[in-house]
Amino acid sequence: MAALATGTSGDNQWSMSLSSYVLGERLRQVVDAANERLDHMSAGRYLLRHDLRKTAGSRGRSGGGLGLRVCDGWTGVDRDPATLSGGESFITSLALALGLADVVTAEAGGAEIGMLFVDEGFGTLDEDTLDGVLDILDGLRDGGRAVGIVSHVAELRSRITAQLKVTKTRRGSTLAAVGVG
Repeated sequence: MAALATGTSGDNQWSMSLSSYVLGERLRQVVDAANERLDHMSAGRYLLRHDLRKTAGSRGRSGGGLGLRVCDGWTGVDRDPATLSGGESFITSLALALGLADVVTAEAGGAEIGMLFVDEGFGTLDEDTLDGVLDILDGLRDGGRAVGIVSHVAELRSRITAQLKVTKTRRGSTLAAVGVG
């Protein structure tokens, strides 16, 4: 049993420790939740796939069973996440973070994570992808979550009505509420 649990038994088909297997299963849940949003944000182009086999046979290497692949619906090719552009990485990371929040919420008996801050990344998005991301964030806000966006992208100013504008001076920074009723 100990050899099975540590992944060293020949009967352990994945050569994976029990703890890595459990983490891999949790990652699969996060990926499933993330894909609901990633599909929308990427206009159907990208989905994530938990790649159990990719790292499972790598003895002595941490993270066995925790591999990810990006399925590109336009090219039909599975890609390594490291090949994603800045904007593609941003929406994929955002989808994974939201997927993780969904899984944690489900595990906590429905206790929602009430606030989300997204810091930068918006400048790497084209207009259509930005629309998809803002649709997802608007849906979270409409569902009762507070969503804060930290960005310098000028186009966001016209699309987000309630803002805190930070002005920096030699004497320090000041905050001003803009567009708040």
